[in-house]
Amino acid sequence: MSGKLFDFHAVPRITIGVIGEPGKRTFLLQAGQSSQTITLKLEKEQARILALSLVEFLEELDTKYPATKSVPPKVDLSLQKPHEPIFIVGQIGLGYDQEKDKVVLVLQEASISEDQDTNDLTVVRLWVTRAQMELLSEHTLEIINQGRPSCQFCGSPLDPETMFCPRHNGHGNAGRAPCLNG
Repeated sequence: MSGKLFDFHAVPRITIGVIGEPGKRTFLLQAGQSSQTITLKLEKEQARILALSLVEFLEELDTKYPATKSVPPKVDLSLQKPHEPIFIVGQIGLGYDQEKDKVVLVLQEASISEDQDTNDLTVVRLWVTRAQMELLSEHTLEIINQGRPSCQFCGSPLDPETMFCPRHNGHGNAGRAPCLNG
């Protein structure tokens, strides 16, 4: 499935959720319009950066283009079937359609190889309200915080069996020592 463009205008439902246990979770973004739901896979760090970027982006929009605050309708933010992603997200972009007062979320498929033409990649564009994006940001940060605790030295998720902390031994990135719980 490459080279396609999916445009979802006035998306009534958008969410980020996880499947699996902490340490082995798969992050999925879902959006739906009418009877069509699209599922995309993304990394935890992509979800975190998107959520934090949305906070900044929405604050900037409120300053440049003040709007009446609206409360999104109560929406079930749990993942729905299908859980199979159509692609893995590579690049994420945010835009704003002033005429429609909608945030535009652009998600591009990750390229499989370095020489792959970007015209062959699938792109999803979602037009979403500010209130929905605020809710998505809050929800995503809550989900991220439900994962494994972070190492106090390097910020990586704690996993004493397999994770190595470059800062734990006091030598910066010069040495690597097991990440310990404290």
